[in-house]
Amino acid sequence: MDQFRALIVDDEEDFLVTLVNRLNKRNIETTGAKSAEEALELIKKKIFDVVVMDIKMPGGMDGIEALREIKKIQPIAEVILLTGHGSVETSIEGMKLGAFDYLLKPVKLEDLIPKMAQAFEKKSSHEQKIRSARIKDLMRSPLRVLDEK
Repeated sequence: MDQFRALIVDDEEDFLVTLVNRLNKRNIETTGAKSAEEALELIKKKIFDVVVMDIKMPGGMDGIEALREIKKIQPIAEVILLTGHGSVETSIEGMKLGAFDYLLKPVKLEDLIPKMAQAFEKKSSHEQKIRSARIKDLMRSPLRVLDEK
């Protein structure tokens, strides 16, 4: 599996720190954020391939609102939502807004890592399609490259 960058967003500090450490030990470059607002600040500064985010967080913004903003800033970043049993409907709403998938909390690492890898593969495939489309576009009109400067 290629190296990818992950952002974990959860207000439960022990869970967050443990998950970030365990993913980093598995060579997944992982950053943690304790709130949706903190996550959005990080996303404005650094590209992430996969975001794993709790839906229910205290403060001004929940995971669904954050998902909308993430998709505005980094449209092809894949977002996996973490939810409790009572919020499956909210998770489905998140899927309609562009989330890759959702997992029930407490999540097991052996369930999360393969899901993150699938999300990364989807993002990589999307990036490849974008690159191919750009190359085809340039091949049709190579002089346009000079006009873009």
